[in-house]
Amino acid sequence: MAGPGALGGPVGSLAGMPRPFALVTGASSGIGAGFARQLARGHDLVLVARDETRLRATAADLRDRWGSSVEVLPADLGTGEGVAAVESRLADAERPIDLLVNNAGFGTYGLFAELPPDEEEREIRVNVTAVVRLTRAVLPGMLGRGRGSVVIVSSIGAFQPGPRCATYVATKAFLLSFTESIAEELRGTRVRAMALCPGFTRTEFQERSGLHATVLPERVWMTADEVVTAGLADLARGRVLSVPGAPNKVVVSSLRFLPRSAVRRISGLVTSRL
Repeated sequence: MAGPGALGGPVGSLAGMPRPFALVTGASSGIGAGFARQLARGHDLVLVARDETRLRATAADLRDRWGSSVEVLPADLGTGEGVAAVESRLADAERPIDLLVNNAGFGTYGLFAELPPDEEEREIRVNVTAVVRLTRAVLPGMLGRGRGSVVIVSSIGAFQPGPRCATYVATKAFLLSFTESIAEELRGTRVRAMALCPGFTRTEFQERSGLHATVLPERVWMTADEVVTAGLADLARGRVLSVPGAPNKVVVSSLRFLPRSAVRRISGLVTSRL
């Protein structure tokens, strides 16, 4: 895995300096917890999630295992108050954030016309609005210091329509386009943005969304740690787009050669079986 200097901050403790800070949203489980575990080896952390109990348990484990300084910031990114609390920490010039991982998000599953509209709106607030605001909060400081990285967790769903998870894939498509646009704006600076686009990952996402993907073969699944390892390696290489896993790379590459009508039909057949 890449060292901390490759991820947007100084090597820190190896050079007798304070370790760089990384802030991870959705850090109490899944891919977010995977980022926290791997970044704790070279970074001090700010962990954000709604579940304060799980967040504190994660922080205690990382302190014990790696000796990291770990701040716990309970916040609901579906609310203006929660977003504002994280924005304030990101703008703190005395304790600058060198790596922001915008991981928090959730999905809903079902026919769009039957899903609760308030929950669909909340999905957009967490998956899109919070990411935009937090990225905007951190970038001026990074640009002023001449270093930093932003990782935005999207999905391979961003490359295709998703019948029965329409709002979710639409938010992920937004994140992909947003990240690529920001990355181009940052060209020539020492600040980078990367979209991480995992496929099916064994986390609590499926249970929470109501999506039961038991029909999928084992080879298409990855663990959260595998996704994070691949993502951090791609970030160290300076890539703007990271698609972990060979099967996911094949899917993304194949989609560009198919007519959109075919992609819609195939997506509908797959999601109807999940």
